[in-house]
Amino acid sequence: MSTIPVTSLAERLAARFGDTLQVSSARRETTVELAAADLPSVALALRDEQGFQFSQLIDLCGIDYLGYGIDEWDTETVTATGFSRGVEGQAMGRFSWAERPRDANEPRRFAVVIHLLSVELNQRLRLRVFCADDTLPMLPSVTGVWPVANWFEREAFDLFGILFDGHPDLRRILTDYGFVGHPFRKDFPLIGNVEVRYDAEQKRVIYQPVTIEPRVLVPRVIRDDADLLQADAEAADHWRQN
Repeated sequence: MSTIPVTSLAERLAARFGDTLQVSSARRETTVELAAADLPSVALALRDEQGFQFSQLIDLCGIDYLGYGIDEWDTETVTATGFSRGVEGQAMGRFSWAERPRDANEPRRFAVVIHLLSVELNQRLRLRVFCADDTLPMLPSVTGVWPVANWFEREAFDLFGILFDGHPDLRRILTDYGFVGHPFRKDFPLIGNVEVRYDAEQKRVIYQPVTIEPRVLVPRVIRDDADLLQADAEAADHWRQN
């Protein structure tokens, strides 16, 4: 009796799509990167073809890679007063994409990540698609493949300014209709651009530029999680022993 060899999801993706996808696997998760122009056809194949059957879109979100891989906190040493507070002065919001430090790890600024689930085959997949234009980021909408993407795409548009070509009703969903800017972009100030106060002389509420000095409060560093490293080591030992 012949047996059908068991192949991983990454191997099936590489065999089906070839150079169209860049497939990678890390920490038992499969991620593919593809061009924006290939997204509609690949999405349809991932949903309908027998080897994949990703009928559910779990999440879709935007990413801004401004300053990715760059931190301004010294997290290796500590003093009696605690860790440093923005010692490098290179936090997001302090430089533009054109003026970013040149050792940044990503050549393109905006991307969209899509998480898919196949209930039938009990498998998950992550898609990452970069926007070709940093000044006007745009991707094809996947609402025609997974209608649930409607609100997710509106959220990415609202918070990151990423446009989705073919979306049936691309409007803001979280911020006010008159809101200016996109608050999840890394160059958007955490304190905002406008503050409101009551003017006693004019006897009315007025809007003015913020008077608060920007501060760095949240450390942004990229480092390996010790728990994940330990889990990977234990999993490798388990498979070797069995």
